Amino acid sequence: QVQLVESGGGLVQAGGSLRLSCAASGDTFSRYAMGWFRQAPGKEREFVAAISRSGGGTTYGDSVKGRFTISRDNAKNTVALQMNSLKPEDTAVYYCAADYLGLKSVVSRDYDYWGQGTQVTVSS
Repeated sequence: QVQLVESGGGLVQAGGSLRLSCAASGDTFSRYAMGWFRQAPGKEREFVAAISRSGGGTTYGDSVKGRFTISRDNAKNTVALQMNSLKPEDTAVYYCAADYLGLKSVVSRDYDYWGQGTQVTVSS
């Protein structure tokens, strides 16, 4: 098992930046592909980004391509999401998730473990 704790959320103006971090503990971090998802009120959970076990491969949702960057540090057991050029529609609770099969999937049900989420609010 792996435990995940997100941090770094907050309130930012449109056009600004935030950096989310997710700290993992428990099982060997490098065994897992990692993903970020988000969920806005009244909406389904949406894929944001995923990164392979080694960090050599990444995938992004269409709505964040070119603005967000996912990265990981296997020595520190962390995964980060750098968010630039934020828009009001990026407002959501952001979750990090771990996928033991290493699929780097865009589908939330492929992930085995989830953090509690961190709120990101972008004001216009």
